[in-house]
Amino acid sequence: MTLATLWFILVAVLWIGYFVLEGFDFGVGMLVGLLGKKEKDRRVMINTIGPLWDGNEVWLLTAGGATFAAFPEWYATLFSGLYLPLFLILIALIFRGVAFEYRHKRDSAKWRRGFDWCIILGSFVPALVFGVGFANFVRGLPIVALPGRRWVMETSVGNFFGLFMPYALVGGLLFVTLFLFHGAIFISLKTKGDIRHTARSFGGKVGLAAVGLLTLFSVWTAAAYGKGVLTWVAAVLAIVGVVAAYLMNRRGREGWAFFGTVVAILAMMVMIFSCMFPNAITALEPGNDLSVAAAASTPYTLKIMTIAAAVFVPVVLGYQAWTFWVFRKRISTRNLPAEQPEEQPVG
Repeated sequence: MTLATLWFILVAVLWIGYFVLEGFDFGVGMLVGLLGKKEKDRRVMINTIGPLWDGNEVWLLTAGGATFAAFPEWYATLFSGLYLPLFLILIALIFRGVAFEYRHKRDSAKWRRGFDWCIILGSFVPALVFGVGFANFVRGLPIVALPGRRWVMETSVGNFFGLFMPYALVGGLLFVTLFLFHGAIFISLKTKGDIRHTARSFGGKVGLAAVGLLTLFSVWTAAAYGKGVLTWVAAVLAIVGVVAAYLMNRRGREGWAFFGTVVAILAMMVMIFSCMFPNAITALEPGNDLSVAAAASTPYTLKIMTIAAAVFVPVVLGYQAWTFWVFRKRISTRNLPAEQPEEQPVG
């Protein structure tokens, strides 16, 4: 195995970790508007991910940084050609992070409602855009190989709207629906009382949609873009995972249901990256593909990065596992601190 191939696998692992962990964050964020009918319920839902969401986003930063350092040509081609979608994700994540931090700073229903919308849209937009984007990574992008080992993406209004083909739209809807299911199960796993039962009931409804969309997307991907046995194995495992999650959720086994959605997201991303390899970017026009080997940094750079990863990745994993263990208990409205009365102006 070459270092370039090893780092392609490591980048894939970082994206898998991001979607498994941030997936339930996105789901909870979107559900603030769907299940949070009362202020206390919304506070409980946000508190389930309060200690976790910023740590989960580190996986995205690490995935972007690893891509920049290990595959500069891949990074440059994507970020220059897909500037608008990536800008939408960036803006959505900024508003979402600000909302988590500032929502409780003022005792005003209007103030909280505005930041609730930032959380909802800041969770929905990245889920949708990531789904459309990764479906296009499998399908292929309009890149052109230039002399001197350089690749550029043809950027135009037509090419931007060309990203929203039926296959990509299914991918976008799948990411939104699967993350909603993942988030609903996480809420039912982390809460007690009425909100737990409400989340489980919603999970039963959105779970059916997730099963249907993931089955359609997995079969479509493996049949049209698959590259060997691994793609089909991952597709089947993804379907089995989401079906198991749906059945376990109906039985009230939230832990096993959550494990099922974790398996489904993990297998889905393995399927996607197996379809991309050995290319970093597959071109719509044959002969213009950007291969992993061509996109990679020098062997010396990859060697230094490998040593650094071997040292620091276990530390990060250990810290995140410790965080999940510390905040493992269920919460309810009874755990919320008493609301302070709004201060009256003096004079």
